[in-house]
Amino acid sequence: MANVSVAAEWQLLYNRYYRKPEVYRMTWSHVDLSRNKVACAPFGGPIAVIRDDSKIVQLRGESAQRKLRIFNSSGLLLGETIWKHPGGRLIGMSWTDDQTLVCLVQDGTVYRYNILAEIVEPSISMGKECFERNVVDCVFWGNGVVCITESNQLFCVSDFQNPNPVQLADPGIEDPPYCMAVIEPQYTMSGNVEVLLGISEPWVLAVEEDGVQQLGVDVLRGPLQKMAVSRDGQWLASFTHDGRLLVMTSNLNEILIEQECESALPPEQLAWCGMDTVLLYWDDILLMMGPRGDPVRYFYDEPIILIPECDGVRILSNSSMELLQRVPDSTESIFKIGSTSPAALLFDALDHFDRRSAKADENLRLIRASLSEAVEACIDAAGHEFDLSRQQTLLRAASYGQAFCSNFQRDRIQEMCKTLRVLNAVRHPDVGMPLSIQQYKLLTPSVLIGRLINSYKHLLALRISEYLGMNQEMVIMHWTCSKITASLAIPDATLLEILLEKLKLSKGISYAAVAAHADKNGRRKLAAMLVEHEPRSSKQVPLLLSIGEEDTALMKAIESGDTDLVYLVLFHIWQKREPLAFFKMIHPKPLARDLFVIYARCYNHEFLKDFFLSAGQLQEVAFLVWKESWELGKNPMASRGSPLHNPRIKLIDQTKSLFEGANKDKESNSLFGEANKDKDFTFESKAAEEHSKLLRAQHGLEVSTKQAIFVDSSISDTIRTCIVLGNHKAAMKVKTDFKVSEKRWYWLKAFALATVRDWDTLEKFSKEKRPPIGFRPFVEACIEADEKGEALKYIPKLTDPRERAEAYGRIGMAKEAADAASQANDGELLGRLRSTFSQNPAASSIFDTIRDKLGVS
Repeated sequence: MANVSVAAEWQLLYNRYYRKPEVYRMTWSHVDLSRNKVACAPFGGPIAVIRDDSKIVQLRGESAQRKLRIFNSSGLLLGETIWKHPGGRLIGMSWTDDQTLVCLVQDGTVYRYNILAEIVEPSISMGKECFERNVVDCVFWGNGVVCITESNQLFCVSDFQNPNPVQLADPGIEDPPYCMAVIEPQYTMSGNVEVLLGISEPWVLAVEEDGVQQLGVDVLRGPLQKMAVSRDGQWLASFTHDGRLLVMTSNLNEILIEQECESALPPEQLAWCGMDTVLLYWDDILLMMGPRGDPVRYFYDEPIILIPECDGVRILSNSSMELLQRVPDSTESIFKIGSTSPAALLFDALDHFDRRSAKADENLRLIRASLSEAVEACIDAAGHEFDLSRQQTLLRAASYGQAFCSNFQRDRIQEMCKTLRVLNAVRHPDVGMPLSIQQYKLLTPSVLIGRLINSYKHLLALRISEYLGMNQEMVIMHWTCSKITASLAIPDATLLEILLEKLKLSKGISYAAVAAHADKNGRRKLAAMLVEHEPRSSKQVPLLLSIGEEDTALMKAIESGDTDLVYLVLFHIWQKREPLAFFKMIHPKPLARDLFVIYARCYNHEFLKDFFLSAGQLQEVAFLVWKESWELGKNPMASRGSPLHNPRIKLIDQTKSLFEGANKDKESNSLFGEANKDKDFTFESKAAEEHSKLLRAQHGLEVSTKQAIFVDSSISDTIRTCIVLGNHKAAMKVKTDFKVSEKRWYWLKAFALATVRDWDTLEKFSKEKRPPIGFRPFVEACIEADEKGEALKYIPKLTDPRERAEAYGRIGMAKEAADAASQANDGELLGRLRSTFSQNPAASSIFDTIRDKLGVS
């Protein structure tokens, strides 16, 4: 009898059964669909209702102001708001994939609302031409919309998340199209949206961004009045001018189904029921037509709205919500009248078992070979049922059969039970999401959880997440932020305790994100309290900065040891605070102070000088100024001018003064530790003074010689250059002023005179007085100048025989070198000299003879 009562509700269309169970009795009141514009979201989503301003309706004790109301699928009010938008008549509205309501008005403005009827900013404009020409019709899909203006121009927004209005090609028509349909971008060859326009000609215009095509020229016999594209974009259902239903390929190359309808008037609605049949709705009749067989008729005495789903169509009326779908194969095999399938016999066996009848065992023996197939069919049929008692009975039948089936997957029933518990929970009228199992699988549990929390069903979302073993962070985060927004009257400390109790349920949740939301809602103290519980410094520190807790942010950044975070805080405070306040903050924090110094040394010397001055670090300022003077020296323009007013000299004089000041105030060094406390900077001060003095002398020489070759050379080079230029008086003055030693003086002057080959002066200089370092500089200078004859004047004067031997060897005088080496009685020297003359046999023999005489090897 159970099978008969179930199958009695079905309708047969050719060889397929269809059923139309009532899902909900609508709980709303005073809602007449015929007086309103209605937008229903797929996957059991919400319903938006607003009075249709294109119709003249009688106000039944209601306000003249229109209200946008949003209900769930059972008719429970979720939110409402007064419609106050300018822009003319509401052309159309629809739900996007993320359940945002989009409403397009006459001037091309798109207003967006969330599921609670709260406005989502900003609004979107379809462009200037839509504003000027007015929109007359539109078609929505997924996350996009196509609209047509009074001038029959088409405009498209493909993604409301990144709105970029695009004008499509000009269709070139004068009259408005009879109907309009859209093939979504993912189903077109070009990857762009394709708009199908039914016009007064026996073809359809396919309009894209880059062109217009005529489709169906060889197929159609007249214009189309209504069109609907299937979910996969492959098929097009249409109603012709002479009352026929055509199902064609979406490119209109081939007609698959052609059937006469009962009316030549175009239907009010045309929709696909899954992928098998097409529904046509007139004023009081719903016609379901398939590939073959007589159509099925459903009669209604109230207006309805067809809501296409992936596995059927939801039918919304003033009083009920129904689901029209093809009966699943598993359900048909069990409940079809007269069915003898294994699943039907297993279901019947359970009934006999409950009545303690031996017929149960007989049924099991009949289907023993197909028992696993029967169990699977019962499980599958249970998943497709909305009736709780029928679900339970089918699962009991599956469990009963599984007990006698050794090769069946044992957790299959558990998985279905888990799925049905979730589905039954969201199908409850208070939640109002009548998902079928096929819709649930296509939607995925994570998206379902997201929709529940957007509907503020946090407890249910949390329980489902926990039951399915999913991450609960998203649910807890959304609840926490919602709680903060709705709890303005609760004190911060009390609210913190409430929030922490829930936040602890999820490990790894971002306290910083919650704190940011609190700060956004004007609860800065609560935000500061929340961020203290954030374990990740990379998230904690930026938020502390955003809420004005710079001191705490710097402390946390230093504790983390992350130099990037420390720099982030330093730069933030640097920009916001006065220099002295900034210096005071970083002085007692060595890491922050050192990082600032490293950065400022490279990029901001002036600010660093201010910092060192504030700390009394005069020697550090001196080093910076000294460095600046060297940098200034690289600029040729900076070296010009009088020696007294040259900017480099001024900087070096300033350096000297700073070092002297540092010596007088060493106690300031304690700010930077004990490293410099007892250090004396007399040497640095004296070096700066000498440097300044040398620069002045060099500037004077350049002025007097009119040659820019002295500045930035050393004292030795300055003396050598003066002698080379013949300015011996100036060289002597530099020697005297900078206290150049006599030894160094003789070396410099000897080589300088040899450079200009002034041998007479060199000889005269050697005879002025006995050279303090002997005549070696004169010998070296002559040899380097390749003047052997001049060198011979001074080699005999060398007192050390080793030096004489080496000098003679360098100018190629073997015998003299050998004699000098013999005087030194140095065998090693003889060996070295012999190797020097190894190419000269005569010279080598001389050295060998002397070595033999001396008896050295």
